[in-house]
Amino acid sequence: MRPNLIQKRLRERQPVLNGWLSIPSSYLAEGMGHAGFHSVTVDMQHGMIGFADALHMLQALSATPATPLVRVSRLDGAEIMRVLDAGSYGVICPMIRNAEDAKLLVSSCRYPPSGTRSFGPARGLLFGGPDYVDHANDTIMAIPMIETVEAVDCIDDILAVDGVDMIYIGPNDTALAYDGQVVGARTRAEAAIAHVLARARVADVATGIFCSDAGDAAQRMAQGFNLVTPGNDMGLLKSAATHAIASITSRGVAPSDSGAASGGY
Repeated sequence: MRPNLIQKRLRERQPVLNGWLSIPSSYLAEGMGHAGFHSVTVDMQHGMIGFADALHMLQALSATPATPLVRVSRLDGAEIMRVLDAGSYGVICPMIRNAEDAKLLVSSCRYPPSGTRSFGPARGLLFGGPDYVDHANDTIMAIPMIETVEAVDCIDDILAVDGVDMIYIGPNDTALAYDGQVVGARTRAEAAIAHVLARARVADVATGIFCSDAGDAAQRMAQGFNLVTPGNDMGLLKSAATHAIASITSRGVAPSDSGAASGGY
């Protein structure tokens, strides 16, 4: 079976840089996969992405070195199994609240007798290889998102669930849960995040977190997170466009209203 680059890097104590896709575009997915990220996540929760879009994006990622992940829209066994059959090598699941939720996620990611995943790997065989079924339980990653007060309170129980490969913190939902706001002081949320990180270290479970930008990602990596996501595709595009416009206008050159001179490019 094709190896999981995330697992390899975690075993070697190397950081994992994770790209994040919210725009339904196989072309963009292919570009992000070649950008240098070790993994790329297709976001079916808050991204503008349906299953058909996700399938095409996973196909595009197959041509790149990046390990494909999917954030599903909810804790739903059928949806989890479907994205795994489509070729995802891991599932990030939002709003995992307790150990029972985590067990359901893990079970949906594992074939019997370890879990309840239904047989039908379809595209998983094409991407993973003919021995996919023999090794899928050891290669596919089950990644609960920790982003509620209940999840933080139950973190030791969640970390103790057999088969949890990593926990992934959603800092914005954590901020809403603890501080009642996304913009502004996040004192209580940051204390909760630090607590979760510390408990994961004790349990020897890898940790990931979504970040606002590259600077935030660097700080989170220094804090001790194993996987960081430096924003999503839309944020990166907007930031690059804003920087380009500012660079032009700061030199006193007004943006042109016509693209004719460059053929539209």
